[in-house]
Amino acid sequence: MTTADETTYEFRAARREDTEAIDALDGSFTTGTVFQVDVTGDGFALREVPADPPLTKVFPEDESDDADGGDSGSRTVVAVGVDGELAGFVAVSYSSWNRRLTIEDIEVAPGHRNRGVGRALMGHAVDIARECGAGHVWLEVTNVNAPAIHAYRRMGFAFCGLDTALYQGTESEGEQAIYMSMPCP
Repeated sequence: MTTADETTYEFRAARREDTEAIDALDGSFTTGTVFQVDVTGDGFALREVPADPPLTKVFPEDESDDADGGDSGSRTVVAVGVDGELAGFVAVSYSSWNRRLTIEDIEVAPGHRNRGVGRALMGHAVDIARECGAGHVWLEVTNVNAPAIHAYRRMGFAFCGLDTALYQGTESEGEQAIYMSMPCP
C-alpha cells in the first residue's frame, strides 16, 4: 500500500479481472485553456489560450487491449483505493531498438484526481523504464489536454515533437498530437 496525498492506494500489476474497470474508467476532462499550435516553416510554437466556454473532452472508446500485459513489451499498473475501486492506471510499452518506454495511456478516475495518483502511477512507469534499461520515457497528448500537459511538465517532461495529422479522420479531428519526453533517471 502506498499513500498518495494522504489516501491509501495499492499499486500493482493489472490482472485480467481489472480489464472491465479499466475500460469503464472515465478519462474525460474539462479545461479552461488549451494549447494552440502555431506551425511555421522552421518548426512550431505552443501558446496556452483560453477556451471560452470551457472545453470538455470525452475520449472515444478504444479497442480493448489486454490489461494484464499479455504482450511481452507491454505492462499496465493499476491504482486501487481501499474500497477496492480502480483509481487509475498506466499502460506502458518498451522498444529495445531505441530504448524508449512509451506511456500508451494514463488515466485517473475523476474522484481521485489532484491526490497524487497520476504522479505515483508515472513513478511506477519510470521504475519499469529503469528495469528495462530505457534511456527515456515518451508520451503523446492532445493539445487540448492542458491539465495533463501541465502535469507532465511538472513531472519533468519536455516538448519534443508534433504531429498535425495524427487525429485526421477521427473524433479528435482538428486537434494536434504533442509529443513529450524525459530522460530516464
